[in-house]
Amino acid sequence: MRSLVLSDIHANIDALDRVLADATRHGDLPLLLLGDLVGYGAEPNAVIDRLRDLAVAAAIRGNHDRAACGLDDGEDFNEAARTSAAFTARVLTARNREYLRTLPAGPLAVSDLTEICHGTPFDEDAYVFDEMDAVYALRAASRPLCLFGHTHAPFGARLRGEDLDFLDVAPGEALTVTAAARLLVNVGSVGQPRDGDPRASYGVLDEEARTITCYRVEYPVERAQARIREAGLPEALARRLGLGR
Repeated sequence: MRSLVLSDIHANIDALDRVLADATRHGDLPLLLLGDLVGYGAEPNAVIDRLRDLAVAAAIRGNHDRAACGLDDGEDFNEAARTSAAFTARVLTARNREYLRTLPAGPLAVSDLTEICHGTPFDEDAYVFDEMDAVYALRAASRPLCLFGHTHAPFGARLRGEDLDFLDVAPGEALTVTAAARLLVNVGSVGQPRDGDPRASYGVLDEEARTITCYRVEYPVERAQARIREAGLPEALARRLGLGR
């Protein structure tokens, strides 16, 4: 079984549509959604409506999803994030608000091989940035492969016993899950990359081959930026899309 792995779309319909179009070369794959469908971007309803029309194998919520549908007050958000959360809550349709409210918290086991989470297996809001974060996440994982989001940057780490190795998550190069180790992978963000590369990022999971592969694709950033400005959202949210930061 193969799946299309999408994380941190953040209401960027232009990035999502380009990812979905690019991913057709891998076949008609069901989706694994790792949270933060909305927030920051200007098209939350368009994103959710598009996803609802597709085959979703599994989906979990992110912190921006919770804030947008009223499950969290977003008090720990910065000013731009709070503004975008309020905008999203205001424009969401009742149907899409309820969709967000029904998304489960991670971690979620999707097979004997794989589990998904937004932040980490031990806390859906925790970030994985360094060696200690990665070790804690891998030790808390219930499956050989843990896919996560939240940081908006491709990331890979492998734990063999007590030995941790960081992995290069290069576009088009598969990472393999071996019997002797656990693997922690972030395939990056569809709608708001933060690794200095503005291209949208997504992954393809091949359970039979026991591989996860990241891909990057260009999309019309200027169109997404125009939507943000037209919606009256903070200018910083538009500028960062062009920087990939």
